[in-house]
Amino acid sequence: MNPNTPPPAPTPSVPRRDFLKTSATLAAGATLAPRFLTAAERTRSIGANDRIRIAQIGCGSRGQGAHLEKGILPHKATQNFEVVAIADPWKRSRDSINGVITEAFGRPAKEYQSYKDLLAADGFDAVMIASPDFHHTTHLEAVAKARKHIYVEKPLATEFDKLLRSYDAAKAAQAAGSIIQVGTQLRSFPGIVGARQLVKDGTIGKITRIDETRNGEKPYWYQYADRGANEADVNWKEFLGDRKMRPFDGRLISAWYGYYEFCQGPVPQWGAHFLDLMHYVTGCGMPESCVCLGGVTYWKDEYKFTTPDNVTATWMYPEGFMVTSSNNFGNSAGSSRKFYGDKGTLAVDNWNAPTYSAEGGPKRDGKIRGKQNVTPIEHPDHFLNWLQCMRSGETPNASIDAGYQHAVAVLMAVISYDTGKKTTYDAKKRQILTA
Repeated sequence: MNPNTPPPAPTPSVPRRDFLKTSATLAAGATLAPRFLTAAERTRSIGANDRIRIAQIGCGSRGQGAHLEKGILPHKATQNFEVVAIADPWKRSRDSINGVITEAFGRPAKEYQSYKDLLAADGFDAVMIASPDFHHTTHLEAVAKARKHIYVEKPLATEFDKLLRSYDAAKAAQAAGSIIQVGTQLRSFPGIVGARQLVKDGTIGKITRIDETRNGEKPYWYQYADRGANEADVNWKEFLGDRKMRPFDGRLISAWYGYYEFCQGPVPQWGAHFLDLMHYVTGCGMPESCVCLGGVTYWKDEYKFTTPDNVTATWMYPEGFMVTSSNNFGNSAGSSRKFYGDKGTLAVDNWNAPTYSAEGGPKRDGKIRGKQNVTPIEHPDHFLNWLQCMRSGETPNASIDAGYQHAVAVLMAVISYDTGKKTTYDAKKRQILTA
């Protein structure tokens, strides 16, 4: 959903621990009865000459910009697809994205306020999900049970019980033939694919620590704060989903990023990218433990945002390295992204052009001379990879398992932040525990 203008009254601050409590079941009607593929459907992908019909759930800046304009539309000339349906509770977002769709395909997509109505109407093969964070698991589970191909945004989940349900539904859909791509697109960058090979080859040696510091002068949610939303143009109940009912608040629907009940901040949002990149480059397993501290330390004003503007999370991994993700929105200096090995250091300060050197390596052996550019390895971009996999039947670059891995790491941090306690993950029981 893409905000555009705000009214007054911000959402009242809610204690963080309240959001740790999650419901045992989804709200009534949140999922549809599964449509199981026939044996023939399971054994074939979309044909090379068949048109892929795509629906979009969530039509804001992410849905319109990242998914449509920068995502699939650049491949319109080489990939046979069309966008046929959209769903979003805000009319302004639907109108905006349908303008792009009409220009691209010569006709508008069918519009729905609710994802449930869109899924009930059917008539499409694949769904792209770019709804607000707190809707991701609800939409993923419903679309998976409808047995569609899926592209779903990160962070994959904001509550652990919903993560498990949506992940299990997605795995069942995958077994029935659904191609599922998670929106952690960095692992499709040629430079990042090259960095993975560099680490695999042992060039920087044994990794002991991986750090990301990603700062800014102001929280990113402020850019959405002053866009108005007319109550008559919003299906307010649909937007709130399983969150408690409250009076219409145009600022909330515009700047939901800034309210902790709806968005848990930069560690799940920005950190999900970093964690997935780190998981991909190192090939590591699930995190063992995590601690996270932070809060609203600087931006205290009339907006009364509750998403932390200063936060640091640290994880320990069984491979023997420590990982830290840190964000400060009171000063933009100091941003950095480093993999520290005993033979050298990999720097991913530029997503598209990582570098490496022998700097700091106690076992550096003279094989790395000066600062070197990582050799990129060509790879289809994230959306092209998804489109191609729908035809080939191959597993896309960011599988649902990769999404589950980053989601567990993120939620370990969220629960530590909420409780003030260290968290651990029991992989056999699929549980996040607090110490």
